[in-house]
Amino acid sequence: MQNPPKPTSSPQGKKLLDQYRDHIRLKQYSPRTEKTYIQWVREYILYHNKRHPKEMGAPEINQFITHLVVDRKASAST
Repeated sequence: MQNPPKPTSSPQGKKLLDQYRDHIRLKQYSPRTEKTYIQWVREYILYHNKRHPKEMGAPEINQFITHLVVDRKASAST
C-alpha cells in the first residue's frame, strides 16, 4: 500500500483536513481514496484528543495502530 501524501503548504485560515484534501486532489487520487485517507487522519486526531499531528510522532502512530489492531480488530497491515 502506498503511503498517504502529506500536505506541503499550510495556507493561513484553512483547516488541516481541508489542506490535506486539497493536496490529495492535486495528486489526482480517486474520490474514494480521498475519503478513506481523510477518515483515517480524522480518526488519528480524535484518538489523540484532537492534538495536531505536528505535535505527534512515531510513538503516537504506533499507539494508534496498536489500538486499531487490538481494540478494533483491524488487520495489522491497515
